[in-house]
Amino acid sequence: MLTLTIRRLAGSPAPAPSLVRSMASARRLAGETIPSTPIKVLRTVDAVRKWRRPQLLDHRIVSLVPTMGALHEGHLSLIRAAARESHHVVVSIYVNPAQFGIKEDLSSYPVTWDKDCKVLAELDRELADDGGNLGRISAVFAPTTNEMYPSGFPGQEVDSKGSFVVMTPVSELLEGRTRPTFFRGVATVCMKLFNIVQPEKVYFGQKDVQQTVVIRNMVRDFMLPIDVVVGHTSREPDGLALSSRNVYLGERRRKAAVVLNRALRAAEERYENGASDRDSILGAANAVTTGTLNEQMALGPEARVKFEVDYISLADPWTMEEIDRVDPKVGGILSGAIKMLPVESPQPGEDLGHSGGPAVRLIDNIVLEPSH
Repeated sequence: MLTLTIRRLAGSPAPAPSLVRSMASARRLAGETIPSTPIKVLRTVDAVRKWRRPQLLDHRIVSLVPTMGALHEGHLSLIRAAARESHHVVVSIYVNPAQFGIKEDLSSYPVTWDKDCKVLAELDRELADDGGNLGRISAVFAPTTNEMYPSGFPGQEVDSKGSFVVMTPVSELLEGRTRPTFFRGVATVCMKLFNIVQPEKVYFGQKDVQQTVVIRNMVRDFMLPIDVVVGHTSREPDGLALSSRNVYLGERRRKAAVVLNRALRAAEERYENGASDRDSILGAANAVTTGTLNEQMALGPEARVKFEVDYISLADPWTMEEIDRVDPKVGGILSGAIKMLPVESPQPGEDLGHSGGPAVRLIDNIVLEPSH
């Protein structure tokens, strides 16, 4: 019987080479880690769910920090906060095309996988040495668009057909007016990530304050069992909010880019000095942007920086609807967006920024705390 069994096995057809390669690739992906770390690299939904199941059975707290890569100190501060409160931290790295408009910078968005892996490896070593943390970075979820959109990517047009999460009216305000598909893309990809990872906590930065309102509303309205944690905006010493898009600025525009934060700070100061009406508060911000632009336009094209103000807003902190007066019991949100235009007359050897220095949209905000 043993001989017969051996003969039958020996006579069986060999697996097709393509199947062998697929099996080898699956084994490789299943065991992929960031070099010199225990951090798993998960590329498929099935891989995340297989990893997640034991944590659920062991009652381990899992947190998610969603990113599009090009990691900076703002992302790292969120990961540190997650590690203090969770047994396992998952960092997603996925450039979601659904949140880019047709004419936006998807093709030039910085993709820095190797650098991001080194940053995460260094951070994980830091977390391992810090006895105050509950956990560390356990996994990076880095899917493809085919994995995230199994029915095919539905497109970036306003009237695209497909499966979307649309949060109105908040997604139609401020950023949503200029970028009508942005929050649809953000809400859709976050719902997917939440369903895949099933975290107890998710971490977002305050810099994208309208995004945090969209996510909070989505979690509440769809009754998702998730805590949304919002971390403070990380800034450069001169006040510029950290953003992956800052690499586009180059040296000349980088110096002028602080105008938005200066404008919001002027408005905040007006509020802290007792003003509560919209005209007084926003008037202080508009004076800064107008004055700065006039100063720049007085320079020659070889030195000046041109920018356009999209909006300066004073809004309700829960709905992002514009308000005429700040309720001292509620407070408000000061926010703004500007577009830094390409350098008008580049000089020989001038650093124009990533991808030749295209137009850069910058956003920022400040929370006006309740006064009593």
